[in-house]
Amino acid sequence: MTPNRFYTATSIFLILLLGYLTYQIINPFLHPIAWAVVFSIVFYPVYMFLLKHLRFKVIASVLTMLIIILIILGPFTYLSFILVDEIGNFIENANKGSLDSIRNIFSNPHVSNIVNKVQSYIGIEGINIGDMIMENIKKIGRDVIGRLSGGISNLAGMLIDFIFMLFAVFFFLKDGPNFLSRIRNYLPFNEEDKNRLILKVRDMVISTVFGGVVVAIVQGVIGGFAFYFLGIKSPVLWGASISVMSFLPLLGTFSIWGPMTGYLLIQGNYVKGITLLLIGVLGISMVDNILKPIIISGRTKMPTLAVFFSVLGGIKLFGFIGFIMGPLVLALFVSVFEIFRQIEGGENA
Repeated sequence: MTPNRFYTATSIFLILLLGYLTYQIINPFLHPIAWAVVFSIVFYPVYMFLLKHLRFKVIASVLTMLIIILIILGPFTYLSFILVDEIGNFIENANKGSLDSIRNIFSNPHVSNIVNKVQSYIGIEGINIGDMIMENIKKIGRDVIGRLSGGISNLAGMLIDFIFMLFAVFFFLKDGPNFLSRIRNYLPFNEEDKNRLILKVRDMVISTVFGGVVVAIVQGVIGGFAFYFLGIKSPVLWGASISVMSFLPLLGTFSIWGPMTGYLLIQGNYVKGITLLLIGVLGISMVDNILKPIIISGRTKMPTLAVFFSVLGGIKLFGFIGFIMGPLVLALFVSVFEIFRQIEGGENA
């Protein structure tokens, strides 16, 4: 082996080894760091506003952290207690059989006839769909309660991650330009392409957070109030479910208010059913169609199907932050691919 080849092979080996060890060291803190990056990007304008008036980076960073703490912990703590209570009541009602109205739906002659035809077509006759749905509802509810209880018991770990996140946010805000400058130096592209990638990250994070989270909150609030005024039990639970499902681009919030509308209509509650249908179409869904484009303002141009699978895959791989990381990784992949295609096209020209 020539000296040049030995040097190259040794360098590659050391880079891979040290890169792997670095990943193993940072891996326990990846989620806090990822959330810190997101919050740093979102709240950077707030930090710059404070820095402009206070002139001290440390003070501006600390005040920005306090704002983040108030925004996250206040509503989150309040909603967590309400959700745990409502989910517990929901499971208790299911176990007591007060959700037998679900079985009654399948006792309806028209519904029963449709179900029997479907069962006969796919070859699963003899199965009581109503009982099966009820049992699955109980299982899902018990699983949710177990996960929430486990989350509460693991509160110390969550608190530590939150502290690490705030610690990282502080330095990302204070030393953000230096971090960004170093990252730019390692990118093997020209200045125009570097700026393009950095803007892509910023735009994707901002559009996902503001275009996703803000819309989800508004839709959840509208749905929760609608369920409350219509006398449907556990309105906060349903509102939270609507907020979560709003991140899915295709079915989205309809997967919550749609079946509930059908349930009310089949039960003969036509006024409530039609009212919920109108609120769902003209209120909840219109928020997504009107408010999100205003917030995003054309920052991202990705097909709906690509966003759908990137969100699902991101959540499966990264956890809840995957609703940001999934589309972000996909957008960066497409951008880098386009850059290399332009470079290759320029070389062949």
